[in-house]
Amino acid sequence: MSVESETSWLGDLPKAFGTYLGARRLDEVECIVPDLAGMSRGKTMPAHKFDPDQALFLPVSLFYQTISGEWVDMEIQNQWLESDIVLRPDLSTACAVPWADDASVQIIHDLETRDGEPLGIAPRNVLKRVLSFYKEKGWQPIVAPELEFYLTKPNDDPNAEIEPPIGRTGRRGSSRQAYSMVAVDEFGEVIDTIYDFAEAQGLTIDSVIQESGAGQIEINLNHGDPLQLADEVFYFKRSIREAALKNGVFATFMAKPIRDEPGSAMHLHQSVVDIKTGQNIFSDASGAPTQAFHDFIGGSQKYLMEAVPFLAPYVNSYRRISIEGYAAPANLEWASDNRTTGLRIPISGPEARRVENRVIGSDTNPYLSIATSLAAGYLGMVNGEAARPEVTTNAYGHPGSEQLPFSLRTALEKMEEAEAMPDMLGKEFWQLFSDIKNAELEEHQREISPWERQHLLLNV
Repeated sequence: MSVESETSWLGDLPKAFGTYLGARRLDEVECIVPDLAGMSRGKTMPAHKFDPDQALFLPVSLFYQTISGEWVDMEIQNQWLESDIVLRPDLSTACAVPWADDASVQIIHDLETRDGEPLGIAPRNVLKRVLSFYKEKGWQPIVAPELEFYLTKPNDDPNAEIEPPIGRTGRRGSSRQAYSMVAVDEFGEVIDTIYDFAEAQGLTIDSVIQESGAGQIEINLNHGDPLQLADEVFYFKRSIREAALKNGVFATFMAKPIRDEPGSAMHLHQSVVDIKTGQNIFSDASGAPTQAFHDFIGGSQKYLMEAVPFLAPYVNSYRRISIEGYAAPANLEWASDNRTTGLRIPISGPEARRVENRVIGSDTNPYLSIATSLAAGYLGMVNGEAARPEVTTNAYGHPGSEQLPFSLRTALEKMEEAEAMPDMLGKEFWQLFSDIKNAELEEHQREISPWERQHLLLNV
């Protein structure tokens, strides 16, 4: 069989990949899946070995590890039999690997059991599960993520503080330069590479801005289907890291990488349209906000509080959301055009009325944080959850404001009390995620930090 016949499936791939490939012969295929952290795992193989109709396998235990790679014992029957799960390619997600030396394609795969059922603990399937609830109601959620990250000097010593990179002027990046075009131009080569990688992959960028932190950038994506946007964030994170490395710097999506600098978020704009009419159900015929709009907010206030670890999954995440200031979302209050609230209603016309979730950190798995945010809003609409009154002043310290958990431990304790959200995301997955996060917390508790060595070693 010729190489051309063995790769006949190339005709089923998105047009952007055909443009990238051109007259070159495809060399490699990366078969990838998003893990719990939102990073890619999988297999790479020569293109002539890949057959989209032939199942690939990975051990289910890839979901049994903490962020540090430690294995976690859980109450799972026959946990360590290393049972295989099945990878099924979603060819619509195929896109270039533009940083690779040879022509390569990366394809996101869905995960199934050996019986052909969707694997409930796979993050992409968790999001699909939530979207199925919307579809049953005749609704289609629309989202638009805003992805913040830092460019930093390469950091090869975990004990050393993270520093901003040196820009084209030879000077270190400075903070408090929000929306500065000069600051964006300072790291123009990295941003140009990000644009080049995005174009090669068929990914679109709505806008790029300089954020408040030193070397902190925000990339806004266009609005659309939640699964497609989660895939794009997944791809963008990998692309941005590779673009940074190509230019001799690091890119980090850590929620709070630098002390006394703002944290990095993945703000999520959310609306819901009626599938039959295409109308935004958050606005009525007169353009006024509907009960569904207020109930979506009410559900977000009630149910997100018991699912914060999906929006702030690591110990470091709470350094961003537990300190008021820097427009940090330390609460779940809501208001129109007010960045001191965790739920902000941007200025828009009735057709674009939406709820911006500002709690989600850039360190989250996009499939899980988007699924969680939409699940809370869905429960609000179907259960008629009343929203608290709109905040009309500074929400920090606002009377009656319910503060977000100050630590991962507190957030995990609230997670144990949840009743409705586990059914939305899947009880098996909910328990697995909780077990992994508790194990990560225990690992962190064993560490001795530089602060402790600096201030306690000789002073106590």
